[in-house]
Amino acid sequence: MKILIKNAQIVNEGKIIQSDILIENDLISKIESQISEDADQIIDASGKYLLPGIIDDQVHFREPGLTWKGDIETESRSAIAGGTTSFIEQPNTVPNAVTQELLADKYEIASQKSFANYGFMMGGTNDNMEEVLKTNPRNVPGIKLFLGSSTGNMLVDNPETLENIFSNTKMLIAVHCEDEATIRENTQKYLDEYGEDIPVKFHHLIRSEEACYKSSSKAVELAKKTGARLHVFHLSTAKEMELFRNDIPLKDKKITAEVCVHHLTFTNEDYDTKGGLIKWNPAVKTQKDKDALWEALLDDRIDVIATDHAPHTWEEKQNAYIKCPSGAPLVQHSLVVMLENYKNGKISLERIVEKMAHNPAILFRIEKRGFIKEGYKADLVLVDLNENWTVEKENILYKCGWSPLEGMNFSSKVTHTFVNGNLVYENGKINEEKFGERLLFEVEE
Repeated sequence: MKILIKNAQIVNEGKIIQSDILIENDLISKIESQISEDADQIIDASGKYLLPGIIDDQVHFREPGLTWKGDIETESRSAIAGGTTSFIEQPNTVPNAVTQELLADKYEIASQKSFANYGFMMGGTNDNMEEVLKTNPRNVPGIKLFLGSSTGNMLVDNPETLENIFSNTKMLIAVHCEDEATIRENTQKYLDEYGEDIPVKFHHLIRSEEACYKSSSKAVELAKKTGARLHVFHLSTAKEMELFRNDIPLKDKKITAEVCVHHLTFTNEDYDTKGGLIKWNPAVKTQKDKDALWEALLDDRIDVIATDHAPHTWEEKQNAYIKCPSGAPLVQHSLVVMLENYKNGKISLERIVEKMAHNPAILFRIEKRGFIKEGYKADLVLVDLNENWTVEKENILYKCGWSPLEGMNFSSKVTHTFVNGNLVYENGKINEEKFGERLLFEVEE
């Protein structure tokens, strides 16, 4: 199968060039200013921008065990509609993916059901060290540790276990950092005052800057001590930015950082209108924190933009504070949110591609993805930067059927998505055949 894309503005490796691109089977076979080869399909991309498919390094697709909220089929379907062609999913499903057998089960499900390319993190607990060390770095992206309970029962709080894991694996260790003792103490204070119906606007004071910094600084200290590869997920505070550096290239960094779309979008001021819909762990914090995250993103202390896509049903999110689960769906809208920031002059197209496609590929050492290069997998997304639309129930594809962005207007739209050389999404229509593949990772000898 050959697909020829004509006249695209290709955004790749810090440059934008007008070019044609030829896809043969699953690979990009040719990038030249004029290609006149016969093809099974020709797409005229005049006036549109071609980006490498987005790689989201942190999602919760809820399968197995929590599939009333979302599943691999529904959430990967929404991902490709938003230009995300590869995802890395987290282990706090039910049961938690903390044995090789349970991890293999998730891969088996995805091989049948995923529209996008997939990788699944192995979960660490206080007592599964042996299983963690069996993980194959060639086809598993890394080890995930919760250093604050968040959701599920995967809290790793034994210092000895932590040091053991950090010392004994060469794999990337991704961490959720919030200090559990601090959060418990803060929660109790508000429970004493308000009972279970704590106003959600206090969420960022319960899961506070101190809780985040205490945990992430410890993780960074441990990584420096042991030489482990550490990736800190969903940073949310200005204070944490001092923990990360920007004076060496990403490929040489041992300690890396991620920010999520919601922490770049919302602040604690939005709790008044959005309530529990924007209750995330770590919490959305102040304007000062948001500004500091943007600054660190643009000066390369933060390496990657992701979503932490975590659907819950509308009914679950209507519960009073204590019973309202944290997390929200975002994977269908992450790229358009960032394109809106480009339109508003906050970030360039080249930087969006760097933080959402190139850098996740470099950081996780993903084989032959994340760039528009000859010989690379044809995971591509075509965007129209001049098409207005609004997020509404009818165009939300998440199984949970809602979005914290509902009612927001966007002036850019994903028009085409390619996964492994297959046109999987075109102007609102999804090709129901599934072409997602297991991600592979380059292993250092």
